[in-house]
Amino acid sequence: MSLVLISIVILLILLLISVPVGSTIAGVGIIVGYFFSDYPIFESVGEITWSVSTDFLLLSIPFFVLLGEILLHSGIAKNIYFSLHKWLSWLPGGLLHANIASSAIFSSISGSSVATAATITTVAMPQSEKYGYKAGLFAGTIAAGGTLGILIPPSINLIVYGFLTNTSIPKLFVAGLVPGLLLALLFMLFILIYSIFFKASTHGIVKVSWKEKFLALKDLLPIAILFILIMGSIYTGFATPTESAALGVLASVVIVYFNGLLTFDVIKKSIRGTMKTTGMIMFIIIAANFLNFVLVSIGLTDDLAYFIEDLNISKYYMLAIVTVIFIILGLFIETLSLMVITIPIVAPIMITMGFDPIWFGIYLIILIEMALITPPVGLNLYVVQGIRRKGNIVEVMKGCIPFVIIMLLMAILLVIFPQITLYLVQYV
Repeated sequence: MSLVLISIVILLILLLISVPVGSTIAGVGIIVGYFFSDYPIFESVGEITWSVSTDFLLLSIPFFVLLGEILLHSGIAKNIYFSLHKWLSWLPGGLLHANIASSAIFSSISGSSVATAATITTVAMPQSEKYGYKAGLFAGTIAAGGTLGILIPPSINLIVYGFLTNTSIPKLFVAGLVPGLLLALLFMLFILIYSIFFKASTHGIVKVSWKEKFLALKDLLPIAILFILIMGSIYTGFATPTESAALGVLASVVIVYFNGLLTFDVIKKSIRGTMKTTGMIMFIIIAANFLNFVLVSIGLTDDLAYFIEDLNISKYYMLAIVTVIFIILGLFIETLSLMVITIPIVAPIMITMGFDPIWFGIYLIILIEMALITPPVGLNLYVVQGIRRKGNIVEVMKGCIPFVIIMLLMAILLVIFPQITLYLVQYV
Protein backbone atom coordinates (compact mmCIF):
# COMPACT_ATOMS: atom_id res chain seq x y z
CA MET A 1 0.00 0.00 0.00
CA SER A 2 2.92 2.32 0.70
CA LEU A 3 4.17 1.81 -2.85
CA VAL A 4 0.70 2.46 -4.25
CA LEU A 5 0.45 5.72 -2.31
CA ILE A 6 3.93 6.80 -3.40
CA SER A 7 3.03 6.15 -7.06
CA ILE A 8 -0.25 8.06 -6.78
CA VAL A 9 1.42 11.03 -5.06
CA ILE A 10 4.13 11.22 -7.73
CA LEU A 11 1.52 10.94 -10.48
CA LEU A 12 -0.67 13.71 -9.04
CA ILE A 13 2.27 16.05 -8.39
CA LEU A 14 3.49 15.75 -11.98
CA LEU A 15 -0.02 16.28 -13.35
CA LEU A 16 -0.63 19.31 -11.12
CA ILE A 17 2.53 21.04 -12.35
CA SER A 18 1.28 20.50 -15.94
CA VAL A 19 3.75 17.84 -17.04
CA PRO A 20 2.32 16.16 -20.18
CA VAL A 21 0.34 13.04 -19.36
CA GLY A 22 2.56 10.65 -21.34
CA SER A 23 5.68 12.01 -19.68
CA THR A 24 4.00 11.78 -16.28
CA ILE A 25 3.11 8.11 -16.72
CA ALA A 26 6.56 7.24 -18.05
CA GLY A 27 8.21 9.23 -15.25
CA VAL A 28 6.30 7.36 -12.56
CA GLY A 29 7.26 4.06 -14.22
CA ILE A 30 10.96 4.97 -14.33
CA ILE A 31 11.06 6.20 -10.72
CA VAL A 32 9.17 3.25 -9.26
CA GLY A 33 10.98 0.72 -11.48
CA TYR A 34 14.45 2.12 -10.73
CA PHE A 35 14.03 1.91 -6.95
CA PHE A 36 11.80 -1.15 -6.54
CA SER A 37 12.22 -3.48 -9.55
CA ASP A 38 14.97 -6.04 -10.16
CA TYR A 39 14.53 -5.78 -13.94
CA PRO A 40 16.83 -3.60 -16.12
CA ILE A 41 14.35 -0.73 -16.41
CA PHE A 42 16.05 1.45 -19.01
CA GLU A 43 16.64 -1.51 -21.34
CA SER A 44 12.97 -2.41 -20.94
CA VAL A 45 11.89 1.01 -22.20
CA GLY A 46 13.27 0.31 -25.67
CA GLU A 47 11.82 -3.20 -25.86
CA ILE A 48 8.34 -2.08 -24.77
CA THR A 49 8.38 0.94 -27.10
CA TRP A 50 9.24 -1.28 -30.07
CA SER A 51 6.71 -3.96 -29.11
CA VAL A 52 3.81 -1.50 -28.76
CA SER A 53 4.74 0.64 -31.77
CA THR A 54 4.83 -2.32 -34.14
CA ASP A 55 1.53 -3.86 -33.03
CA PHE A 56 -0.63 -4.27 -36.15
CA LEU A 57 -3.88 -3.61 -34.28
CA LEU A 58 -2.78 -0.15 -33.13
CA LEU A 59 -2.12 0.84 -36.74
CA SER A 60 -5.89 1.27 -37.01
CA ILE A 61 -5.72 4.33 -34.74
CA PRO A 62 -4.01 6.73 -37.20
CA PHE A 63 -6.29 5.45 -39.98
CA PHE A 64 -9.48 6.18 -38.04
CA VAL A 65 -8.12 9.56 -36.94
CA LEU A 66 -7.23 10.42 -40.56
CA LEU A 67 -10.71 9.37 -41.70
CA GLY A 68 -12.33 11.79 -39.25
CA GLU A 69 -9.91 14.59 -40.19
CA ILE A 70 -10.69 14.21 -43.89
CA LEU A 71 -14.44 14.41 -43.28
CA LEU A 72 -13.97 17.44 -41.04
CA HIS A 73 -11.72 19.52 -43.27
CA SER A 74 -13.51 18.63 -46.50
CA GLY A 75 -16.85 19.93 -45.24
CA ILE A 76 -18.66 16.57 -45.39
CA ALA A 77 -19.42 16.83 -41.67
CA LYS A 78 -21.07 20.22 -42.19
CA ASN A 79 -23.36 18.78 -44.85
CA ILE A 80 -24.36 15.95 -42.50
CA TYR A 81 -25.39 18.41 -39.80
CA PHE A 82 -27.63 20.52 -42.00
CA SER A 83 -29.17 17.43 -43.57
CA LEU A 84 -30.18 16.18 -40.13
CA HIS A 85 -31.45 19.66 -39.25
CA LYS A 86 -33.96 19.41 -42.08
CA TRP A 87 -35.18 16.03 -40.86
CA LEU A 88 -35.29 16.71 -37.09
CA SER A 89 -36.08 20.41 -36.72
CA TRP A 90 -39.83 19.73 -36.44
CA LEU A 91 -39.33 18.04 -33.06
CA PRO A 92 -39.66 20.09 -29.84
CA GLY A 93 -36.07 21.15 -29.22
CA GLY A 94 -35.26 21.60 -32.90
CA LEU A 95 -31.52 21.81 -33.48
CA LEU A 96 -30.70 20.21 -30.13
CA HIS A 97 -31.76 16.91 -31.68
CA ALA A 98 -29.58 17.58 -34.70
CA ASN A 99 -26.63 18.13 -32.35
CA ILE A 100 -27.08 14.68 -30.80
CA ALA A 101 -27.93 12.86 -34.03
CA SER A 102 -25.06 14.36 -36.02
CA SER A 103 -22.67 13.56 -33.16
CA ALA A 104 -23.87 9.95 -33.15
CA ILE A 105 -23.49 9.64 -36.92
CA PHE A 106 -20.10 11.32 -37.08
CA SER A 107 -18.98 9.16 -34.14
CA SER A 108 -19.71 6.07 -36.20
CA ILE A 109 -16.88 7.08 -38.52
CA SER A 110 -14.39 9.24 -36.61
CA GLY A 111 -13.95 7.00 -33.54
CA SER A 112 -12.97 10.00 -31.42
CA SER A 113 -15.08 12.03 -28.98
CA VAL A 114 -12.86 15.09 -29.10
CA ALA A 115 -12.89 15.11 -32.92
CA THR A 116 -16.68 14.71 -32.91
CA ALA A 117 -17.21 17.53 -30.39
CA ALA A 118 -14.85 19.86 -32.28
CA THR A 119 -16.50 19.13 -35.62
CA ILE A 120 -20.10 19.57 -34.51
CA THR A 121 -19.29 22.67 -32.43
CA THR A 122 -17.68 24.36 -35.44
CA VAL A 123 -20.76 23.71 -37.55
CA ALA A 124 -23.56 24.09 -34.98
CA MET A 125 -22.66 27.00 -32.69
CA PRO A 126 -23.41 29.74 -35.25
CA GLN A 127 -26.96 28.33 -35.42
CA SER A 128 -27.43 28.78 -31.67
CA GLU A 129 -27.53 32.58 -31.89
CA LYS A 130 -29.47 32.54 -35.15
CA TYR A 131 -32.40 30.67 -33.58
CA GLY A 132 -32.12 32.02 -30.03
CA TYR A 133 -31.20 28.87 -28.11
CA LYS A 134 -30.14 28.88 -24.48
CA ALA A 135 -26.36 28.90 -24.89
CA GLY A 136 -25.51 26.54 -22.02
CA LEU A 137 -27.88 23.75 -22.97
CA PHE A 138 -27.03 24.06 -26.67
CA ALA A 139 -23.31 23.75 -25.95
CA GLY A 140 -24.03 20.97 -23.45
CA THR A 141 -25.79 18.86 -26.08
CA ILE A 142 -22.74 19.10 -28.34
CA ALA A 143 -20.29 18.22 -25.56
CA ALA A 144 -22.46 15.29 -24.42
CA GLY A 145 -23.20 14.14 -27.95
CA GLY A 146 -19.48 14.16 -28.65
CA THR A 147 -18.93 11.52 -25.97
CA LEU A 148 -20.77 9.03 -28.19
CA GLY A 149 -17.58 8.93 -30.29
CA ILE A 150 -15.93 6.46 -27.92
CA LEU A 151 -18.93 4.13 -27.63
CA ILE A 152 -20.49 3.87 -31.09
CA PRO A 153 -18.19 1.77 -33.31
CA PRO A 154 -15.63 2.11 -34.65
CA SER A 155 -14.12 3.55 -31.48
CA ILE A 156 -10.46 4.27 -30.78
CA ASN A 157 -11.04 3.77 -27.05
CA LEU A 158 -12.60 0.35 -27.64
CA ILE A 159 -9.55 -0.57 -29.73
CA VAL A 160 -7.30 0.48 -26.84
CA TYR A 161 -9.40 -1.54 -24.37
CA GLY A 162 -9.24 -4.59 -26.62
CA PHE A 163 -5.48 -4.18 -26.99
CA LEU A 164 -4.93 -3.86 -23.23
CA THR A 165 -7.17 -6.82 -22.30
CA ASN A 166 -6.62 -9.03 -25.35
CA THR A 167 -10.35 -8.88 -26.13
CA SER A 168 -11.91 -9.26 -29.58
CA ILE A 169 -12.23 -5.85 -31.27
CA PRO A 170 -15.10 -6.90 -33.59
CA LYS A 171 -17.07 -8.18 -30.57
CA LEU A 172 -16.42 -4.95 -28.68
CA PHE A 173 -17.58 -2.95 -31.69
CA VAL A 174 -20.87 -4.82 -32.01
CA ALA A 175 -21.36 -4.73 -28.22
CA GLY A 176 -21.09 -0.93 -28.22
CA LEU A 177 -23.63 -0.42 -31.00
CA VAL A 178 -26.91 -0.88 -29.10
CA PRO A 179 -25.80 0.95 -25.90
CA GLY A 180 -24.46 3.80 -28.04
CA LEU A 181 -27.67 4.22 -30.01
CA LEU A 182 -29.79 3.80 -26.87
CA LEU A 183 -27.79 6.48 -25.09
CA ALA A 184 -28.28 8.85 -28.03
CA LEU A 185 -32.04 8.17 -27.93
CA LEU A 186 -32.14 8.83 -24.18
CA PHE A 187 -30.36 12.15 -24.76
CA MET A 188 -32.95 13.08 -27.38
CA LEU A 189 -35.83 11.94 -25.15
CA PHE A 190 -34.61 14.27 -22.40
CA ILE A 191 -34.38 17.15 -24.89
CA LEU A 192 -37.92 16.41 -26.08
CA ILE A 193 -39.37 16.40 -22.55
CA TYR A 194 -37.38 19.46 -21.48
CA SER A 195 -38.45 21.43 -24.55
CA ILE A 196 -42.12 20.64 -24.02
CA PHE A 197 -42.21 21.45 -20.31
CA PHE A 198 -40.06 24.60 -20.53
CA LYS A 199 -41.80 25.98 -23.63
CA ALA A 200 -38.69 25.76 -25.77
CA SER A 201 -40.38 23.71 -28.48
CA THR A 202 -40.36 26.43 -31.16
CA HIS A 203 -36.59 27.00 -31.19
CA GLY A 204 -34.96 26.21 -34.51
CA ILE A 205 -38.11 24.85 -36.13
CA VAL A 206 -37.94 25.44 -39.86
CA LYS A 207 -40.59 24.49 -42.38
CA VAL A 208 -38.98 22.05 -44.79
CA SER A 209 -40.79 20.38 -47.67
CA TRP A 210 -40.59 16.63 -48.16
CA LYS A 211 -38.75 17.25 -51.41
CA GLU A 212 -36.03 19.16 -49.57
CA LYS A 213 -35.81 16.43 -46.94
CA PHE A 214 -35.30 13.68 -49.50
CA LEU A 215 -32.78 15.77 -51.41
CA ALA A 216 -30.87 16.25 -48.15
CA LEU A 217 -30.47 12.47 -47.83
CA LYS A 218 -27.69 12.60 -50.41
CA ASP A 219 -25.53 14.37 -47.79
CA LEU A 220 -25.94 11.36 -45.49
CA LEU A 221 -24.96 8.91 -48.20
CA PRO A 222 -21.16 9.24 -47.69
CA ILE A 223 -21.47 8.32 -44.01
CA ALA A 224 -23.74 5.37 -44.82
CA ILE A 225 -21.25 4.09 -47.41
CA LEU A 226 -18.30 4.43 -45.03
CA PHE A 227 -20.11 2.79 -42.11
CA ILE A 228 -21.26 -0.17 -44.22
CA LEU A 229 -17.78 -0.53 -45.74
CA ILE A 230 -15.93 -0.42 -42.42
CA MET A 231 -18.27 -2.48 -40.26
CA GLY A 232 -19.33 -4.79 -43.09
CA SER A 233 -15.76 -5.65 -44.03
CA ILE A 234 -15.04 -6.55 -40.39
CA TYR A 235 -18.09 -8.74 -39.77
CA THR A 236 -17.95 -10.54 -43.12
CA GLY A 237 -14.36 -11.48 -42.38
CA PHE A 238 -13.14 -9.57 -45.43
CA ALA A 239 -10.85 -7.33 -43.38
CA THR A 240 -9.38 -6.91 -39.92
CA PRO A 241 -10.20 -3.71 -37.95
CA THR A 242 -6.89 -2.22 -39.14
CA GLU A 243 -7.51 -3.15 -42.77
CA SER A 244 -11.09 -1.86 -42.59
CA ALA A 245 -9.80 1.47 -41.26
CA ALA A 246 -7.44 1.72 -44.23
CA LEU A 247 -10.34 0.91 -46.57
CA GLY A 248 -12.33 3.67 -44.87
CA VAL A 249 -9.60 6.21 -45.50
CA LEU A 250 -9.34 5.20 -49.15
CA ALA A 251 -13.12 5.39 -49.57
CA SER A 252 -13.29 8.80 -47.85
CA VAL A 253 -10.68 10.19 -50.24
CA VAL A 254 -12.67 8.87 -53.22
CA ILE A 255 -15.94 10.32 -51.84
CA VAL A 256 -14.39 13.71 -51.14
CA TYR A 257 -12.79 13.73 -54.61
CA PHE A 258 -16.06 13.01 -56.43
CA ASN A 259 -17.76 15.72 -54.39
CA GLY A 260 -15.17 18.20 -55.65
CA LEU A 261 -13.85 18.86 -52.14
CA LEU A 262 -10.40 17.27 -52.32
CA THR A 263 -7.78 20.02 -52.23
CA PHE A 264 -4.16 20.26 -51.16
CA ASP A 265 -5.23 22.30 -48.13
CA VAL A 266 -7.65 19.55 -47.03
CA ILE A 267 -4.92 16.92 -47.34
CA LYS A 268 -2.37 19.06 -45.49
CA LYS A 269 -4.69 19.85 -42.57
CA SER A 270 -5.89 16.26 -42.34
CA ILE A 271 -2.38 14.80 -42.23
CA ARG A 272 -1.18 17.42 -39.74
CA GLY A 273 -4.13 16.78 -37.42
CA THR A 274 -3.63 13.02 -37.70
CA MET A 275 0.06 13.24 -36.83
CA LYS A 276 -0.60 15.37 -33.75
CA THR A 277 -3.44 13.21 -32.44
CA THR A 278 -1.73 9.88 -33.20
CA GLY A 279 1.54 11.02 -31.64
CA MET A 280 -0.27 11.94 -28.42
CA ILE A 281 -2.26 8.70 -28.27
CA MET A 282 0.68 6.41 -29.03
CA PHE A 283 2.98 8.13 -26.53
CA ILE A 284 0.39 7.65 -23.79
CA ILE A 285 -0.13 4.00 -24.74
CA ILE A 286 3.61 3.28 -24.78
CA ALA A 287 4.14 5.05 -21.45
CA ALA A 288 1.21 3.22 -19.86
CA ASN A 289 2.44 -0.16 -21.09
CA PHE A 290 5.84 0.59 -19.55
CA LEU A 291 4.23 1.57 -16.23
CA ASN A 292 2.13 -1.59 -16.28
CA PHE A 293 5.27 -3.66 -16.92
CA VAL A 294 6.92 -2.06 -13.89
CA LEU A 295 3.89 -2.70 -11.67
CA VAL A 296 3.80 -6.35 -12.73
CA SER A 297 7.57 -6.75 -12.27
CA ILE A 298 7.40 -5.59 -8.65
CA GLY A 299 4.43 -7.86 -7.96
CA LEU A 300 1.98 -5.05 -7.26
CA THR A 301 -0.79 -6.40 -9.51
CA ASP A 302 -0.66 -9.86 -7.91
CA ASP A 303 -0.64 -8.34 -4.41
CA LEU A 304 -3.64 -6.21 -5.31
CA ALA A 305 -5.52 -9.23 -6.68
CA TYR A 306 -4.84 -11.19 -3.47
CA PHE A 307 -5.92 -8.19 -1.41
CA ILE A 308 -9.26 -8.05 -3.26
CA GLU A 309 -9.79 -11.79 -2.78
CA ASP A 310 -9.14 -11.46 0.96
CA LEU A 311 -11.84 -8.79 1.22
CA ASN A 312 -14.40 -11.48 0.32
CA ILE A 313 -16.95 -9.05 -1.14
CA SER A 314 -19.56 -9.67 -3.82
CA LYS A 315 -18.76 -8.84 -7.42
CA TYR A 316 -21.48 -6.16 -7.56
CA TYR A 317 -20.14 -4.48 -4.44
CA MET A 318 -16.74 -4.48 -6.13
CA LEU A 319 -18.32 -3.06 -9.28
CA ALA A 320 -19.80 -0.21 -7.21
CA ILE A 321 -16.34 0.53 -5.75
CA VAL A 322 -14.74 0.52 -9.22
CA THR A 323 -17.52 2.81 -10.50
CA VAL A 324 -16.93 5.37 -7.75
CA ILE A 325 -13.15 5.21 -8.30
CA PHE A 326 -13.52 5.80 -12.04
CA ILE A 327 -15.93 8.70 -11.53
CA ILE A 328 -13.52 10.36 -9.08
CA LEU A 329 -10.41 9.73 -11.21
CA GLY A 330 -12.31 10.95 -14.27
CA LEU A 331 -12.60 14.37 -12.67
CA PHE A 332 -8.82 14.78 -12.75
CA ILE A 333 -7.30 12.49 -15.40
CA GLU A 334 -7.74 12.65 -19.17
CA THR A 335 -9.86 9.75 -20.44
CA LEU A 336 -7.36 7.82 -22.56
CA SER A 337 -4.75 8.15 -19.83
CA LEU A 338 -7.28 6.95 -17.27
CA MET A 339 -7.96 3.88 -19.39
CA VAL A 340 -4.39 2.84 -20.01
CA ILE A 341 -3.38 3.40 -16.38
CA THR A 342 -6.23 1.52 -14.74
CA ILE A 343 -7.53 -1.15 -17.13
CA PRO A 344 -4.53 -3.52 -16.97
CA ILE A 345 -4.98 -3.63 -13.19
CA VAL A 346 -8.77 -3.41 -12.82
CA ALA A 347 -9.98 -5.53 -15.76
CA PRO A 348 -8.27 -8.82 -14.75
CA ILE A 349 -9.71 -8.50 -11.23
CA MET A 350 -13.25 -7.84 -12.47
CA ILE A 351 -13.09 -10.62 -15.07
CA THR A 352 -11.82 -13.05 -12.42
CA MET A 353 -14.79 -12.09 -10.25
CA GLY A 354 -17.15 -13.21 -13.01
CA PHE A 355 -17.84 -10.19 -15.23
CA ASP A 356 -17.83 -10.71 -18.99
CA PRO A 357 -14.83 -8.85 -20.50
CA ILE A 358 -16.96 -7.53 -23.38
CA TRP A 359 -19.69 -6.27 -21.03
CA PHE A 360 -17.18 -4.75 -18.63
CA GLY A 361 -15.44 -2.94 -21.49
CA ILE A 362 -18.67 -1.23 -22.57
CA TYR A 363 -19.56 -0.43 -18.95
CA LEU A 364 -16.16 1.22 -18.44
CA ILE A 365 -16.51 3.20 -21.66
CA ILE A 366 -19.73 4.76 -20.34
CA LEU A 367 -17.88 5.80 -17.17
CA ILE A 368 -15.09 7.18 -19.36
CA GLU A 369 -17.70 9.11 -21.36
CA MET A 370 -18.78 10.84 -18.15
CA ALA A 371 -15.18 11.93 -17.56
CA LEU A 372 -15.27 13.79 -20.89
CA ILE A 373 -17.94 16.21 -19.63
CA THR A 374 -17.19 16.49 -15.89
CA PRO A 375 -14.94 19.30 -14.62
CA PRO A 376 -12.19 20.16 -14.03
CA VAL A 377 -10.53 18.04 -16.76
CA GLY A 378 -13.46 17.16 -19.05
CA LEU A 379 -11.90 17.51 -22.50
CA ASN A 380 -15.14 18.02 -24.40
CA LEU A 381 -16.01 20.96 -22.14
CA TYR A 382 -12.84 22.78 -23.16
CA VAL A 383 -13.13 21.81 -26.81
CA VAL A 384 -16.67 23.23 -27.06
CA GLN A 385 -15.86 26.37 -25.06
CA GLY A 386 -12.62 26.93 -26.98
CA ILE A 387 -14.49 26.97 -30.27
CA ARG A 388 -17.58 28.94 -29.16
CA ARG A 389 -15.38 31.66 -27.48
CA LYS A 390 -18.37 33.34 -25.84
CA GLY A 391 -19.75 33.29 -22.33
CA ASN A 392 -17.82 31.04 -19.96
CA ILE A 393 -17.17 27.36 -19.50
CA VAL A 394 -19.52 27.18 -16.50
CA GLU A 395 -22.46 27.49 -18.93
CA VAL A 396 -21.24 24.41 -20.79
CA MET A 397 -20.75 22.52 -17.51
CA LYS A 398 -24.30 23.28 -16.38
CA GLY A 399 -25.65 22.26 -19.77
CA CYS A 400 -23.95 18.85 -19.41
CA ILE A 401 -25.37 17.99 -15.95
CA PRO A 402 -28.55 16.26 -17.24
CA PHE A 403 -26.49 14.16 -19.63
CA VAL A 404 -24.12 13.01 -16.89
CA ILE A 405 -27.17 11.80 -14.94
CA ILE A 406 -28.46 9.99 -18.05
CA MET A 407 -25.09 8.25 -18.44
CA LEU A 408 -25.28 7.06 -14.84
CA LEU A 409 -28.76 5.70 -15.53
CA MET A 410 -27.42 3.99 -18.64
CA ALA A 411 -24.67 2.32 -16.59
CA ILE A 412 -27.29 1.06 -14.13
CA LEU A 413 -29.38 -0.28 -17.03
CA LEU A 414 -26.38 -2.27 -18.27
CA VAL A 415 -26.00 -3.85 -14.84
CA ILE A 416 -29.69 -4.76 -14.62
CA PHE A 417 -30.00 -5.82 -18.28
CA PRO A 418 -26.55 -7.02 -19.45
CA GLN A 419 -28.10 -8.35 -22.66
CA ILE A 420 -28.30 -4.77 -23.92
CA THR A 421 -24.59 -5.19 -24.48
CA LEU A 422 -24.25 -8.92 -25.04
CA TYR A 423 -27.24 -9.88 -27.22
CA LEU A 424 -25.67 -9.06 -30.60
CA VAL A 425 -22.26 -10.39 -29.58
CA GLN A 426 -23.50 -13.99 -29.76
CA TYR A 427 -23.96 -13.58 -33.51
CA VAL A 428 -20.38 -12.43 -34.19
